[in-house]
Amino acid sequence: MAPEHPTTTHSTATHSTATPSTATHSTATPSTATHSTATPSTTPGRSASVGLVLATVAIDALGFGLVVPVVPTLVMQLSGQPASGASLWQGALLAAFSLMQFLCAPLLGALSDRFGRRPVLLVSLGGMCLNYLMLAWAPTLGWLFLGRLIAGATAASYSAATAYIADVTPPAKRAQRFGLIGAMFGLGFVGGPALGGLLGGYGLRLPFLAAALLAGANVLYALLVLPESLPPALRRPVQWRRANPVGSLRVIATDPAYARLAAAWCCSWFALGALQSSFVLENDMRLGWGPQQNGLALAMVGVGSAIVQGLLVRRLVPRMGERRAALAGYVVSALAYLAFAFADQVWLLGVGIALQALGSISGPAVQALLSARAGPDQQGQVQGALASMQGLTAIIAPLVSGWAFSTFAAAGALVHLPGAPFLLAAMAYGAAYLVVRRVPPPTVGG
Repeated sequence: MAPEHPTTTHSTATHSTATPSTATHSTATPSTATHSTATPSTTPGRSASVGLVLATVAIDALGFGLVVPVVPTLVMQLSGQPASGASLWQGALLAAFSLMQFLCAPLLGALSDRFGRRPVLLVSLGGMCLNYLMLAWAPTLGWLFLGRLIAGATAASYSAATAYIADVTPPAKRAQRFGLIGAMFGLGFVGGPALGGLLGGYGLRLPFLAAALLAGANVLYALLVLPESLPPALRRPVQWRRANPVGSLRVIATDPAYARLAAAWCCSWFALGALQSSFVLENDMRLGWGPQQNGLALAMVGVGSAIVQGLLVRRLVPRMGERRAALAGYVVSALAYLAFAFADQVWLLGVGIALQALGSISGPAVQALLSARAGPDQQGQVQGALASMQGLTAIIAPLVSGWAFSTFAAAGALVHLPGAPFLLAAMAYGAAYLVVRRVPPPTVGG
């Protein structure tokens, strides 16, 4: 279950290449997208490839969703800690993934500008396949960390898909198609957690093997079917000063609106860190849920995200404008996380899930605002910088959220509030609202 979106996402897994609008797919997201610097092609063949890359996203999300309901239980098993103690390890796992993504995402973005989107997508999917295999056989927490480090270093599937869509989509239709990416992730995330919870009931490692099988099939699919979106004539040499995570941040400082939109994006990813580190653990503590119930709840998150991003974004964003849509999404998302914070009954958790789905319109809206302000020659730089800031946030957020859960969910806590991480998330969405209010509406559209 992702913050605005989803993405992704998010829950307790540690994959982050998605926008915060879908479920909980890591921190990747438009994250490392490196949009083409030329006018997108709109020929029938290039348009048809959009469907192929969307299918790749859906299959990747299905594999990711399979392991979401069982990761916290596996962490508790290998660490020998209760939920309150295991949350610290869970946060550290998420941070390890995000650290590697932060260090490697700009390089992957630069490589996609040089060699094309398809090779980067293949490397990303292959890394995830290896990660799932390592998690399936991990005898210790150390193996879990090694698997997540490999996954973070190669995580670019969601962002490569975002760049791919930007390559073949006119600017006026990008918000709609960015929403479709979130919708495909949501659709894949619907079946994944439900199936993962079911398989987890038979064996805690079985969902990881199923996810590895799906990731391997996705590698073959992309290798044999998916065409390249970036023609050789439009590729550019790797510029190493822009391929490092710190150097890529300089572009954000060139425009106050870039900085504000990036800050709002980071607030959403902070909220995602709360979901990733605490959602399943909180339900386990408050509601007594196991993998099956959490899997079904996360499937509902995917359904809501798919409906909103696939059907409502293309209707609401043009009517409201990107800026107003983002602001409305942040308000609704803040209410969703307040519901999560005090969800000691199933109906209140359901209210939070519904509100979070509605709030996911903010993800594509903010992406469209950034894309509209960036010129044709800055799309890749701006998205790479956004990825770096997102990566920094994704390192810090699960550590802070894991600490908050461990502190306020412990048996001897002065104030017993397992939902404390979600209060922090609601505050983050409030900050995003205040920041985006200071961004002027785009001169064209919205």
